[in-house]
Amino acid sequence: MSDMAGIKAYGLILLYDLVLWGALWTGLVLLEFSSSGGLVGLWAFGVLRWVLLYPFTLVLTEGKPQPVLTRWVALLCLLPPIFESGRTVIAPPGTTDDLGLVPEPSMVALALVSSTVACLSWEMGFPDDGGNHGKEKKKQEARALLLRVVRYCRPDILYLAAAFLFLSLAVLCETFIPYYQGTVIDMLRGPYRHNRFMYAVGGMAFVSVGSALCSGLRGGLFMCSLSRLNQRMRHMLFHKLVQQDIPFFEENKPGSLTSRLASDVDKMGRSVALNANVLVRSLVKLIGMLYLMLSLSWQLTIISILEMPLLVLLQNAYNIYSQEYRKQLQDCQAHTKELASQAVEAVRTVRSFRAEEMELQRYNQALERMFQVQRRKGIVSSFHCLLRRLITVGIKVAMLFQGRKLISSDQLSIGSLLAFVLFQKDMVSSMRQLVYVLGDTLATVGAATKVFTFLDRKADQKETGDLAPTELLGRVAFHNVTFYYRSRPETPALKAVTLVLSSGKMTALVGPSGGGKSSCVSLLARLYEPKEGQVLLDGQPLHCYQHQYLHQQVALVSQEPVLFSGSIRHNIEYGLQGCTLEKVQEAAKKANIHNFICTLEEGYNTDIGECGEQLSSGQKQCIAIARALVREPKVLILDEATRGMDVNTEHAMKGILAGSEGQTVLVVAHRLETVEKADHIIFMEDGEVVEQGTHKQLMERKGRYHRLKEELFKD
Repeated sequence: MSDMAGIKAYGLILLYDLVLWGALWTGLVLLEFSSSGGLVGLWAFGVLRWVLLYPFTLVLTEGKPQPVLTRWVALLCLLPPIFESGRTVIAPPGTTDDLGLVPEPSMVALALVSSTVACLSWEMGFPDDGGNHGKEKKKQEARALLLRVVRYCRPDILYLAAAFLFLSLAVLCETFIPYYQGTVIDMLRGPYRHNRFMYAVGGMAFVSVGSALCSGLRGGLFMCSLSRLNQRMRHMLFHKLVQQDIPFFEENKPGSLTSRLASDVDKMGRSVALNANVLVRSLVKLIGMLYLMLSLSWQLTIISILEMPLLVLLQNAYNIYSQEYRKQLQDCQAHTKELASQAVEAVRTVRSFRAEEMELQRYNQALERMFQVQRRKGIVSSFHCLLRRLITVGIKVAMLFQGRKLISSDQLSIGSLLAFVLFQKDMVSSMRQLVYVLGDTLATVGAATKVFTFLDRKADQKETGDLAPTELLGRVAFHNVTFYYRSRPETPALKAVTLVLSSGKMTALVGPSGGGKSSCVSLLARLYEPKEGQVLLDGQPLHCYQHQYLHQQVALVSQEPVLFSGSIRHNIEYGLQGCTLEKVQEAAKKANIHNFICTLEEGYNTDIGECGEQLSSGQKQCIAIARALVREPKVLILDEATRGMDVNTEHAMKGILAGSEGQTVLVVAHRLETVEKADHIIFMEDGEVVEQGTHKQLMERKGRYHRLKEELFKD
């Protein structure tokens, strides 16, 4: 619906409502029902009004009304009985007039203003309309994301329902504190009436205590729901992250991912648990204050209301710049955190290459970029604050000037003016919170965008099957496999590779760097999927096997062993459930690390520090091999696994590998001693299998293997 068509629809609905309201009022007067309805009658009239008005809205919009229009019509009809219900419950006995079936014109006008303000506030922040403009699309996406965050709060519906109940009670109590204060002031200036004075003081005390109590309960329940939401979202996000394919982690830095997991989840949760709290509280309080201010003076109310559109326009202009700067600031913070994390994690490398000054310079450059963004954001914020203060002071001066005239003409008492000033102060505060929280919600929804991007991402990997045979021979075959890395889509890492790893035999992959050896290892470990062809295990593609079964039967020891903080036993049995200490010790003995572990004070329970920093590279490699052997795999992959060992440990490991009966062993090595013990050697270069055979056969051919042996395979 275009802007002009929308304005026309609103105007026609208002005109029809005016005619409808007048007709109903006239009919009830003629039937002498206008002064005998009470709250029940007022509610019945509101529902009847909506029943007659909504079909007209459907006809006017050809059965497709905008959601904001539907909400506006409902609020327009139901706000009068809601207001009167609140006034009847709170007002002192004898101070309210008898209610008729039809609301008074002033109440209808208040409902019109309130419903319009509420719907416009939502529509400006999160519009329902479809649009082709980039700004409107962003707001529609923000609305959809906010509603999606709300859906994730369903498990906490009881907490949130109780929180909103106490929020409503707290706002109701806060709203009437200025009313009772003004009443007490007027009583002190006039004849003293003990009963009414005590009633006013008691009422003020009651609503003050009630406000404090309900506010505390509201805050506690909202914080509880926030904590539960953050816990669920972090669990879901971490679960999704660890299931992603390896190229995903190559494209996204660890610091950026941990930032999403930590700070962005917090910001996303704040959009519901905290911002929704402030939003509803401010909106309800704003409407309540507006009603009470109208009951005191419509002239002062009009002056006060002028502040609202001015602040909204100012805040909208500010949000355009603020949102962009916040996104830039988030990216700068994530980049700064990533640089610091890399430098701290690789501090030994930094120190060994004397790169402290270089890392400091990189970090300072990141800090400088972040400072520039913060400075620009601060300048915009300062101008926004200055203009907002000028608007507020100007409105307040005009209001006090008009109040003096009303007091001089006996149209307003001093106590009522005091109450009005307090109401106006609270209304402005609520209005500021309302417009601020709309802008802040846009920022928190921006964090939700990044979180949901990861939650919605599907791993670029075939689904795992359900094969889990009780017996596995361990025969591996690459059948016409072609593979590209996502970062180098124009250069194939493997070109139609076909090779076989015989069951129970040791096969060595050799060749120059970049020949495709590590790519074969990664495909066999199913860290990647081939672009073309298949990797078969006992004649079945790898993706046909169960995920857990496959990685128990195919174990990888990489050239850079990765250990986790915790005990030695925890690292050896990592990923296994119910692994006994005896099995751990047996695997450690095979890896020739058991004797070293026994010399430690706490043995297998010794904490190795973060990433095994308290161990040497050879010890870490032995523990990594033990971690693979404890699984008793049918296929064992050693990708330069003996590189970091000392001489004694290396010779021991060679004996172990030579005697690994029943296991299919794939070794990637650059040392002659390791390669010579292989039953079969495959030479790879430029992503292709150049030649293969035993060590003796390849040496006799005097081909590429022979030349590489002469160049590299030297002690």
